[in-house]
Amino acid sequence: MANKKRILTGDRPTGNLHLGHLVGSHLNRVKLQDEYDTYILLADVQALTDNFDDPEKVRDGVFQVLQDSLAVGIDPEKSTIFLQSAVPQIAELTVFYSNLVTISRLERNPTVKDETKQKAKFKDSMPLGFLMYPVSQAADITVVKGELVPVGEDQLPHIEQTREIVRKFNSIYGHVFPEPKALVGGVARLVGLDGNAKMSKSLWNCIYLKDSREEVRQKVMRMYTDPNRIHPTDHGKVEGNPVFIYHDAFNKNKGEVEDLKKRYETGKVGDVEVKEKLINALNIFLDPIRERRSKYDAKKLLMEILSEGTKKALKTAEETMKEVREAMKIVKLV
Repeated sequence: MANKKRILTGDRPTGNLHLGHLVGSHLNRVKLQDEYDTYILLADVQALTDNFDDPEKVRDGVFQVLQDSLAVGIDPEKSTIFLQSAVPQIAELTVFYSNLVTISRLERNPTVKDETKQKAKFKDSMPLGFLMYPVSQAADITVVKGELVPVGEDQLPHIEQTREIVRKFNSIYGHVFPEPKALVGGVARLVGLDGNAKMSKSLWNCIYLKDSREEVRQKVMRMYTDPNRIHPTDHGKVEGNPVFIYHDAFNKNKGEVEDLKKRYETGKVGDVEVKEKLINALNIFLDPIRERRSKYDAKKLLMEILSEGTKKALKTAEETMKEVREAMKIVKLV
């Protein structure tokens, strides 16, 4: 591992992972875990920024996300999975970084703006922790000296903010951190089942990795298609159509997809057939994940995996913080 470049990526444990997570970041994580020294963070502290009044949701989410990650193919022998709240060095580094970024810069962050709009409960009472989210994320990445960060497209502004913080830290205190680079998945952003620009747990427009075959069927049958296409004989629009976006992302039978597109555009296939083919493709895609998921049902096993990963992350984080304190001329006197 010593000669391998390092990945840091992670998830806010606020519920099970969905297909958007999978194509946005998780498939890259699985693919790269042999090539990189991979650290995967379960960001329970950050999850509390907008779930501070529901800590049990976050605690349950830790195990849901961990189980889903293992089901996707993350190997705990190859990747270090750890719990954010159990690594206090992250909080320490977040405090140091808070002096290197302005409030106005945080408020201009496009992802913070978008997520604020979704949090109607905040109105004029946004918690400081929520606004500080990008600073905390910068600490997550750099506390293990992450060089590559597999993320969904919506997280790109956070990675750019991390790069800014790193440049400022290095310019003031000397070079300690590499500037991390983002790696976006093969599908930059998967639309929601309702046609919304983003699949999101908070919008209830997701297909989850844990969904049964029947749940997938029910959800796909409710999916938005071309709103102007009333009859199967009407010419339909393929571009921007959620059903075909999902076909392109998950249906490995590309000949079938192209045939459906041609017939859809010329009014020779109905929505039901297009959706039935998508249901089949999605279930073929999800079946191996379901099988692996069943192997990690025991909470004791999940606890052991998380404990071992966190011990390793703690050691790495403390090594980094020794360098940080030295660079900042902060010496422990007691």
